[in-house]
Amino acid sequence: MITEIGIVAGDIWHYLDQHGEVYLTDLIKGIDKPRDNILMSLGWLAREGHIILVVEEGANYRISLRKQ
Repeated sequence: MITEIGIVAGDIWHYLDQHGEVYLTDLIKGIDKPRDNILMSLGWLAREGHIILVVEEGANYRISLRKQ
């Protein structure tokens, strides 16, 4: 399972690199992986400091790569 989370995290990183800031709903639609795996991978990326998560009204999240 850890390997799959890492693979999905890489997919997310590449998606964000290509598309810039996106909403969580768009990210889930854009990556053909189970929603739970995407959420676990986002947690990993957030903990490692690679992404920025912004909560908007209605519990919708905007996600972007952290600029180094």
